[in-house]
Amino acid sequence: MISTVHEDENDRGRTRYTLTETGNGHAWGVCAEAEGLFGEPRRGTYELFGWVGEGAEVRGWAGSWVWLVPEDEALDAWLLEDAESVGQFPGTDSLVFTGLDDYEGPPEGHMGPVRVHDGHRWLGSCRAFTRILPPEQATPPLVLRGLAPSDQLRTALMKGTRRALDLEEAAFEIRDDQGEPLTDRLLWTRVSAWHPSSYGTDLIDLELDGKLFTPVPEYARPIWEQWLAGPPDTSGAWARLDTRRRGAWLDLVRERACRRAHHDRPAHHAYQLDGRHITDEPGLYLALGEAVNGPGGYFGGCLAALDDCLRGTFGYTAPATLLWRDAATAREHLSETLTPDGQPYNLFAEILDVLAEGGMNVTLA
Repeated sequence: MISTVHEDENDRGRTRYTLTETGNGHAWGVCAEAEGLFGEPRRGTYELFGWVGEGAEVRGWAGSWVWLVPEDEALDAWLLEDAESVGQFPGTDSLVFTGLDDYEGPPEGHMGPVRVHDGHRWLGSCRAFTRILPPEQATPPLVLRGLAPSDQLRTALMKGTRRALDLEEAAFEIRDDQGEPLTDRLLWTRVSAWHPSSYGTDLIDLELDGKLFTPVPEYARPIWEQWLAGPPDTSGAWARLDTRRRGAWLDLVRERACRRAHHDRPAHHAYQLDGRHITDEPGLYLALGEAVNGPGGYFGGCLAALDDCLRGTFGYTAPATLLWRDAATAREHLSETLTPDGQPYNLFAEILDVLAEGGMNVTLA
C-alpha cells in the first residue's frame, strides 16, 4: 500500500523535499532524501581557433561570467556561465572553453572573430570558433528516497502509462533542518521507475528522468550542506570562499530571501558595512546584505536588484546612513570592470550612485 501525503503546510514542514505541481500547486509527495541532487551539469563546449591570449594562460576555472564579444558590432555578446578551460590543444593554436550556455547563445552558424573577457580583464581573442557536440552520456536519475506520495501520484503510478507518468512541470522545493524554505528547482518531471523503499513499508523510492533535471554543481555541495543545516549565525561565514563558491553562497542567500517576509527598519537607521573581504562582486553583495539584514542577509545581487531592495520590503527604509569600513578594498578590486560588450566601467562608483539615489548616505572609512 502507498501512503498518502496531505498537502498542508504542517505536513510539508516535516520533510526536506517536496515535489509540487506548478499548475495547481498540489504536492506529488514529500521525502527526506534526494539522490542525484548534486552532479555535473551539462556544459557547452567551444573550440576557439587562432587563440591569442592577453596576459596569463587561461586554464581551469575562468570565471562565473565569461563573455564572448563578436567583432561584428551589430551582434550582442553572449555568455558562458561558470566557464572552464582545459587550455590549448597540444600542437594547435586552439583554446577550449566549457560553460553553461547563455539561453540566447551565438547566432546560428556564426563563426567570426570574437574577443573574450571575464568582466574584469580581457582574456584573449580568436579568429573563429565552433561548438563541439559532446558524446551522449548516460544521465543518472533524480531519486526521491522514502517518498510519501499524494493521492494524485499514487493514481498515476497505478495507471503506469507513459502519459500518466509524465508529471510535466514541477517545483522541487527544499527546506533546511529547521523546516524553513531555502530554495527550489523547476524541472520537467517524468517518472522512469519506482520501487518500495527501505525507509518504510508505506514509502517508495521514486526515480525521475535525469535528462530533465539540472543538478547542483559538485563544487557547491559544501555550501549547500551548510545552508541545509540552517542559516549562519555570524557575519562573514563566506569570507574565506573563492569567487566561484561565493557566487554559490550568494545564490542561496538570494533564493532564501525571496521566500521569506522582511521587516523594514524605520527610516534614519545607521548601518555599518564590513568591507575587509570585498575583493569580488559576490563579496560586495554578501557584505552589503549582511550590513542591512544581518548574518546570511540579502540586499541585492546585482545593480538592478540593489535598486529594487532600496525601494523597500527588504529590511530598509529611506533615508538612512551607511558607514563603509575598509572601503579601499572594494575600490581596488571593483573600480576597473567591463560591461558584457567590453566597455570599461567603475562598479564601485556605480554602487555608490545607486545607494545615494536610494536614500543611503554613505561614508567611506
